[in-house]
Amino acid sequence: MTICMAQTPEQNLKVSDTTKSSELLKQIGNGFFPTKIWNFDLRYLIKFNQYEGFRTGLGGITNDAFSEKYRIDSYLVYGFRDDSFKYKIGGGFRVNPKSKTWINISYIDDLKETGSSDFLTDSRSFSFFEPRLLNIDLFHKHITSAISLEHEINPKLYSKSEIAISNIRPTYSYNYFLDGNNYSGFETTTAKVALQWNPFNTSQTSDNGNQTIIEGYPKFTLQYTKSFKDVLNADFNFSKLDFKTIHKIKHNKNSYTIGTLSAGIAHGDAPLTHLYHAYPNNITKETILQRFSVAGINSFETMYFNEFFSDRFSTVVLKHYVKPFAIAKRFNPQLVLITRYAIGNMNNIGRHQEVTFQTLKYGYTESGFEINKLLFGFGLSATYRYGAYHLPNEEDNIAIKFTFNIAL
Repeated sequence: MTICMAQTPEQNLKVSDTTKSSELLKQIGNGFFPTKIWNFDLRYLIKFNQYEGFRTGLGGITNDAFSEKYRIDSYLVYGFRDDSFKYKIGGGFRVNPKSKTWINISYIDDLKETGSSDFLTDSRSFSFFEPRLLNIDLFHKHITSAISLEHEINPKLYSKSEIAISNIRPTYSYNYFLDGNNYSGFETTTAKVALQWNPFNTSQTSDNGNQTIIEGYPKFTLQYTKSFKDVLNADFNFSKLDFKTIHKIKHNKNSYTIGTLSAGIAHGDAPLTHLYHAYPNNITKETILQRFSVAGINSFETMYFNEFFSDRFSTVVLKHYVKPFAIAKRFNPQLVLITRYAIGNMNNIGRHQEVTFQTLKYGYTESGFEINKLLFGFGLSATYRYGAYHLPNEEDNIAIKFTFNIAL
């Protein structure tokens, strides 16, 4: 005998409300607040750094209710300390729905951190709180016109390519000396190709028919950049190859180890703006308490900002998450053991004038721990710098900071 139970209207309403709430939380967790035709991008609401001070504005992207074939992707922000607006005007159109192929165009007038190396395939990364951003002071202005093509080769292999023209002006005293000329500002014409390969990801259809991706490890990202001299008035010839892989090993339900390997090499006439730092996150202040701030995710907590630059580098970050301590029902702090290592070097250091820095040729090491989720997502971290770049003043080798972890 089979018994069928029909849902009452009230039950259907509860299911619908729960689904809507779950979808809203998922959208917010991805960095968007959805409205009827426009999804506001939460990355642009408010930020802080040492050059702009507070930076606030609005931005976002149209959703499928606006169009499934076309999209607008733009923002407008204002920095209070530098008294300047920054913006992006962009959009795209879908070429092929099956392969999720889009052609995008954009015009950006904004700032970028010198020495940062972003992957095209990482453009949708979002964090409620970006700790490193608070202390960054070395930026360059850029006005960039770009056209890009994104294409899903298969569900586990995603590609994005871009051609861009940029006008770059450092906001700090800097000259790049090349062939008897000093460049305090310059033009670049670049082509980039990036691949994101997640061979162990699996798809799963949920109850409401949506496909969710179950993350598998390791993951791999590879990007090649080529700058062309004399093409559309560009000043330099150089190339870059960047690589990143992330691996996660689960020991049990609540204990796991994550390893992140990053590497990059620049060849040719690349200015400092396009070289590499090693994700530093320590401000140059005299005492430990003055340096007290918020720890990043994969950043080097004892490495001072602008202390090291390289034209070739590699970093390894190992983090072991111990099973949370079940102290009380809503108080389960978690211990994380951390070791970070960086190595790098640079040719033609003398070309980079009016700036002072070291290279990482002897290898940089730091280790420490975090105790997370002590109160409202906040915790504490302590890190110690040792090895070749150990500093004479013992206090300068120690970094004590907040941590912040929250998940929806």
